[in-house]
Amino acid sequence: MSATDTSDTPAAFTDLAAARPKRADALRNYEKLIAAARDAFAQDGTSASLEEIARRAQVGIGTLYRHFPNRQTLLEAVYVDEVEALCRSAADLSELPPWDAFVAWLHRFVAYMATKQALAQELLGCVDRDANVFQSCRTALYAAGEPLLQRAQQARVVRTDTNLLEVIQMVGGIAKIPSTEPEQIDHILGIALDGLRYREPSA
Repeated sequence: MSATDTSDTPAAFTDLAAARPKRADALRNYEKLIAAARDAFAQDGTSASLEEIARRAQVGIGTLYRHFPNRQTLLEAVYVDEVEALCRSAADLSELPPWDAFVAWLHRFVAYMATKQALAQELLGCVDRDANVFQSCRTALYAAGEPLLQRAQQARVVRTDTNLLEVIQMVGGIAKIPSTEPEQIDHILGIALDGLRYREPSA
């Protein structure tokens, strides 16, 4: 696919790319606002004020509103940006051995889930679960993870009687376990992932 061909690009990613300013100075402000919003939501929750986000980004509130006319558009941009980063990470892991690559991506997926639940819940106050932003992000996540799973299954390091939907349901459930200790989540995830290892069929 060429750099300008977006026919196979999830709609949310296409929309985000279209919303990004073309001028360098405007793009810098846009990216500063996304980063500031991400940090503010992580530190103060999704109720962080737009004024505080603009202050963190060191831009005026008018600049924020030029890029994001309302709170929903900013929430969606941060959410999609995070999903986009998780999807890109799948390609970054492709040089690792099949098992290591798939497991590393799942750990990143769990970390993403653990920190973005509140953001998703806030968005659900604006749009429903079948909204384009959620459908497109789900499509993108599956498209990123599927090659890692298939490669691991073909290398006979991951059992072949499962699929990405089941794996994501499993690790997504682990990510939602109430816990203040990330180490505990990692330990539980490690136990669960051990069950994914390929085993020779019994005679």
